[in-house]
Amino acid sequence: MRTYPAWLIATTLLPAIALSAVPAAAQGRDKPLPVVEKPAPPEKNPPGDIPDDQVFIEYRSPLGFSIKVPEGWARRDAGEGVTFSDKYGTVAVAVAPEAAPPTVASVKQTQVASLESSGRAVKVTHVKAEKLPAGEAVAVAYASNSDPNPVTNKAIRLENERYFFWKDGKLATLTMSAPYGADNADQWQLMAKSFRWQ
Repeated sequence: MRTYPAWLIATTLLPAIALSAVPAAAQGRDKPLPVVEKPAPPEKNPPGDIPDDQVFIEYRSPLGFSIKVPEGWARRDAGEGVTFSDKYGTVAVAVAPEAAPPTVASVKQTQVASLESSGRAVKVTHVKAEKLPAGEAVAVAYASNSDPNPVTNKAIRLENERYFFWKDGKLATLTMSAPYGADNADQWQLMAKSFRWQ
C-alpha cells in the first residue's frame, strides 16, 4: 500500500474542506449566470413580404408529402426534410416518426417547451388546433431571433408559424418564417392548406 507525506494529504484536502465549510448558496456565486438572449428590435420596413402576385408551385417530397411553395425560392434538401428560402423568408418541412397524433396539450408540453429552451429569444403567442384539408393539425405562432448574419453578426426579429401534421406514425413539422411585421398571413395559410400526405 502506497503512503503519502502528511503535507501532501493536507494540501490536497484543504480546498475540499474549505469549500464544504462555505454555504451552498455562496459556492455558486462565482459561477457565471447563463446569458439570456434579448429579442432583437423589429425592423422598421422589414423585407420579406411575399408579393400578392407570387406564383406557387407544388413540391412533392420522397418523404411522402406535397406542399405548394413560392416559385424561385432556393431549395435545400436534407435527409429528414426540405427548406425553401429567400432572404430571411423560409419554409421548412421535416418528417419524423411519432407514435401518436399531436394535441394542443402534448405540443405545449414537448414541442413548445423544447422551442423555448433551445430557440433564440422565443416568445410563443398561441397554440391551437386547426382543421385543414390534410386533417387535424396543431398550429404554434411565435416570435424569435434569427441566427446572426455571418458578416454583420446582426440578428433580426422573426415571426413564425409552425404546423404539426400526423398520419400513420409520421409527424410532419411545417415551419414558415419571415421578418417580424411582414404581411404573409394569406400566403402562409395557402401553404398550410396545400399540405398533403401522399
